[in-house]
Amino acid sequence: MKQSTAKQEAKIENIYRLEGRVPVGKAIPFGLQHVLAMFVSNVAPVILVASVAVYNGAGFTAVETARLIQNAMIIAGIGTLIQLYPIWKVGSGLPVVMGVSFTFVSAMMVLAARDYGLMVGAIIVGGCIEGVLGLTVKYWRRFVAPIVSACVVTTIGFSLLGVGINSYGASTAYDFGSWQNLLVGTITLVSCLIFQSLAKGFWKQLYVLFGLMVGYIAAVCFHMVDFASIGSTVDELGVISFPLLLHYTPKFQIGAIISVTLVFLVSAAETIGDTTAVCTGGLGRDITKKELSGSLCCDGFISAVSGGIFGCTPITSFSQNVGLVAMTKVVNRFTIMFGALTLVIAGLFPPIGAFFSTLPSCVLGGCTVIMFGAIIVSGVTMLAQCGLDQRNTLIAAASFAIGIGVTQVDGFFSHMPQVVGDIFAGNPVAGVFVVAMILSLALPKKVELKDIDALTPETMKKK
Repeated sequence: MKQSTAKQEAKIENIYRLEGRVPVGKAIPFGLQHVLAMFVSNVAPVILVASVAVYNGAGFTAVETARLIQNAMIIAGIGTLIQLYPIWKVGSGLPVVMGVSFTFVSAMMVLAARDYGLMVGAIIVGGCIEGVLGLTVKYWRRFVAPIVSACVVTTIGFSLLGVGINSYGASTAYDFGSWQNLLVGTITLVSCLIFQSLAKGFWKQLYVLFGLMVGYIAAVCFHMVDFASIGSTVDELGVISFPLLLHYTPKFQIGAIISVTLVFLVSAAETIGDTTAVCTGGLGRDITKKELSGSLCCDGFISAVSGGIFGCTPITSFSQNVGLVAMTKVVNRFTIMFGALTLVIAGLFPPIGAFFSTLPSCVLGGCTVIMFGAIIVSGVTMLAQCGLDQRNTLIAAASFAIGIGVTQVDGFFSHMPQVVGDIFAGNPVAGVFVVAMILSLALPKKVELKDIDALTPETMKKK
């Protein structure tokens, strides 16, 4: 009886439900799709930081960088598993995929170039501070109005468009914007659209995986795939390699801690936006305080583990995967768990990670542009649900204009402390969040609508 009940529970329709089991053979492709959507973006920040890092007076070797990439995959998988299946109060229980964050890259590169230990120490403290914020969310959540979250989600989508388009036109084999890159990116994009339009049932939601497969084959034909890198990785790390833990001694400096903690606050804003978008776009409801608390706790405390134990930069919720959830409506935790397990396995078996890393940027860009657009649509939907009265319109307009606008002008913060420029100049999410929060708290909540909002068709007729 128990076996028959389990078989009844394992059905493909559960991919659209948070709970429930899905046949493993069908769950794996959906989980793999999430990994492919974020794999390159997960390891890229580590590569950038390692390229300038100095530890004990020496730069990082290729082997050290490879080990950091290995650790980045493992900690991303662990963080995702904890988000899916919480431990104590850490984790949201939502279909949130975690990965190494681009938000911290600028600050991490500055500290790592001075001493990698300073970076590790600042991550430990900053991560714990964000984790404590998560535990105390019930005391401050009411101050983050829905309009603020809606503005942040919309901005996350806009901020990623450049990432998608840059990937669309890039590969290691040809110059940026070459016709070969654009053709392969277009083949990938068209494959996604055709498959999503013509496929039936649950197969429709595998359009990203299908597009990646077709795009990868096209990239091989254009000699964009470097299979030699797989062999070099195996030569350095072997077929099986366990992560190198507690290798970097943390150093604590107040200036480094303050600057990184500020970025953690920005990351917290992104996490609020991402998890809210997962609920509204994937589950069709608002996020609960318990889910938000667990999500921020995971973001902070697992980032502290990422830095202190694995020697990696902080991790956070991945907006790419939020877009994937919004597009496919696949929210099943059991299904996405296989993506997290794939990341952990890829970290333990370097050849697997090396194979995924051969995916050309233009192939990834051909898929992600749609997903990033889906995040914008989710944000706009949230704005509409908030109600665009005078007050909310003013908050949204001002936060978008200032928060996004300052990132479009070089040197805007040139006479401000460097930490201000590091936080706001390259990250529109930070500016939008701060401006939206200030206006949300400062503007009166009840506004007498005597002008344009009062001009309904009925009043116009009376006039």
